[in-house]
Amino acid sequence: MRVLLVEDERKVADFAQAAMVEQGFAVDLQTNGDDAYAAARTEDYDAIVLDIMLPGRDGLSILRQLRGQGHDTPVILLTARGELSERLEGLSLGADDYISKPFYVEELVARIHAVTRRASGDSVSVLRADGLTVNLLTREVSLDGDTVELTRREFSVLEHLLRSRGRVLTRTQMLEHIWGYDFDPESNVVDVYVRRVRHKIDPDGSRDFVQTVRGVGYRFRGETGGAQR
Repeated sequence: MRVLLVEDERKVADFAQAAMVEQGFAVDLQTNGDDAYAAARTEDYDAIVLDIMLPGRDGLSILRQLRGQGHDTPVILLTARGELSERLEGLSLGADDYISKPFYVEELVARIHAVTRRASGDSVSVLRADGLTVNLLTREVSLDGDTVELTRREFSVLEHLLRSRGRVLTRTQMLEHIWGYDFDPESNVVDVYVRRVRHKIDPDGSRDFVQTVRGVGYRFRGETGGAQR
């Protein structure tokens, strides 16, 4: 998932960004409200983590303007502990959740997963397809009951394909959501990682999980089954 993190306390921002990247998120960091507002309006994010107290536009102003313009990206507000009025105002403006500082990064990550699942209408955290099982919360993968070891980036590639199953993803779309920044258009990094994932989840090539759409990109074939947790 691609997340916009808006936090002007550099120590908090750097720690939260590093922890989210470790969990497989592509994270864009903004420390100024005006820059954050511009990014939120023009870029495609799966979620926004938004501090209320910022230089430039404050977080509530950003939220008010985004919702007023029809932007429905899930927003989690970062608030000072005990500021009930700010939390209530934020929720009334359309925030999806809030978390008080100081916070545990594990809780923030869990809340991001929760709001994005609600926004997509997807309550499924375990996806299955032809012997392949992928747990989106524990990040565990198995094939016919045997554990499949994936690196963080490989799991992100598989997750993005699964969440978009049946839909063709271009290489540019995968770069933006998984790596979070632009590569040289001639880069083959997506192809390299897709090959690695294919080899690990379909070692004999019999199941054809990930299909190549020549000249466009990749898609995870067919429909997968899901089990709620």
